[in-house]
Amino acid sequence: MSPTPHIVVLPGDGIGPEIVGAAQRLLESLGEFEFEEHLLGGCSIDAHGVALTDEVLAACRASDAVLLGAVGGPKWDTTDPDAPRPEQGLLGLRKGMGLYANLRPVRPSPALVGSSPLREERIAGTDLLVVRELTGGIYFGDSGRDGDRAHDNCEYSVGEIERIARTAFEASQRRAEGSGRKPRVTSVDKANVLETSRLWREVVGRIAPDYPDVALDHLLVDNAAMQLVSRPADFDVIVTENLFGDILSDESAMLTGSLGMLPSASLGVEGAPGLFEPVHGSAPDIAGQGIANPLATFLSVAMMLRHGLDRPEDAARIEAAVDAVLDRGLRTLDLAVGGEATVGTEEMTEVVLKELAA
Repeated sequence: MSPTPHIVVLPGDGIGPEIVGAAQRLLESLGEFEFEEHLLGGCSIDAHGVALTDEVLAACRASDAVLLGAVGGPKWDTTDPDAPRPEQGLLGLRKGMGLYANLRPVRPSPALVGSSPLREERIAGTDLLVVRELTGGIYFGDSGRDGDRAHDNCEYSVGEIERIARTAFEASQRRAEGSGRKPRVTSVDKANVLETSRLWREVVGRIAPDYPDVALDHLLVDNAAMQLVSRPADFDVIVTENLFGDILSDESAMLTGSLGMLPSASLGVEGAPGLFEPVHGSAPDIAGQGIANPLATFLSVAMMLRHGLDRPEDAARIEAAVDAVLDRGLRTLDLAVGGEATVGTEEMTEVVLKELAA
């Protein structure tokens, strides 16, 4: 890694440029960073005809870390299988950078308990991590149409399952250090129906004895979806395949009160650059209005500092600043309940920056 971290910035579509611009200001308040901006998603389709160019992928591979806003929007929605779609850029980036593990922490801020659709006593104590396999499964299998039929194939290899399972077990061990909690991994599949899930369960179970301090349980995905809203505080680390992880992590996000609060990190082999992005979408309906919530992007920056740039102290400072600002009652529109006053992107950014400087 260079003395001055080199970060590729991909603002993307919709509110992406607004929240990424705010995140760059946040980083600049912490020290020196080199930023290299590129197009990804719909804006890249408009400019180049594809959602991800070879040049952008090469720049991302050569960086120390990649910060992404969001991609997509109704402008590029289509059912034409041959038309480029913004999401192809994101999938291509994950595959091209070898980012096989997506980490999505879910820890509702105490100040936002009232924003959750669940009762306070139900979400109290929730602190879980979703570990999603990111480069296999149905999203990367063969797909197509033949007359009035369509197909999407889901495939997994033993090697793909092994590496994501080890990521989950090791994450559970790290989370337990100094916390007094017992590490536990919940593996989610559909082994009563799908052969890929039966292989998944078999491989995860075979690896578990390598981590004797970590408890392992298995849940079918439909049961897991129910348990996430009925007893979220009982989970530690959830590990699952690509499609199930996509759905369950968004469900988990609502425990925090808003998708606007959930960060993520996509990681590959040790030493390779990671991709850091908020989980929410491009929100084209509010783009350009100055009301987007930048906090998930700020927390994604914290994950970048911790997992990608080895600066855990700065990561903790950002997380503490976000909690402090929320404790003081500041809310963007997506977080407000019961007629609470709201602030826009600029004001929320300024207050977090002041909290960091205090």
